[in-house]
Amino acid sequence: MAEEPVIQEQENVEELKKAVVEEKDKASSYLASLQRSEADFRNYKKRIEQEKQEALTWTNAELIKSLLPVVDDMERAISMMDPAVEESSWGEGFKIIQRNMQDILRAHGCSEIECVGKPFDPNLHEAIGYEDGEEGMIISEHGKGYTMKNKVLRASQVTVGKGKPGGANTGK
Repeated sequence: MAEEPVIQEQENVEELKKAVVEEKDKASSYLASLQRSEADFRNYKKRIEQEKQEALTWTNAELIKSLLPVVDDMERAISMMDPAVEESSWGEGFKIIQRNMQDILRAHGCSEIECVGKPFDPNLHEAIGYEDGEEGMIISEHGKGYTMKNKVLRASQVTVGKGKPGGANTGK
């Protein structure tokens, strides 16, 4: 009969060992779950911060896009200035304002699309006419295009070459 308590104790010890192993497994599972949750939360915070930055950038892009007609008007006004006015302090002041506007655009990652003499790209250019000239090449620019952070804010309005007169380079 003395063996019964010993057997009972051994069974209790075995049950306790099993319980300890089960609890260790639970603790490991909880720890892994917590670590995944922490990593998910860090990734979430990074993603939210990145989305905020992108939203701010594209909000700025909309503002800049709305200012582009003003930049165009300033360039047109300067190009049409009488030489006497252009040399005056008023004309010089107007040019300084234009340079400042261009500097602000560049500071925000906005740049003009270079196009004359380059191949027509429908992603960057809007063809508003065709003329005799090298086929597929941009002959002239009628409205400046701008990009911001590698995205087109406004496509350049251009005239594209349709080939030499007489079909010399049409390949027909």
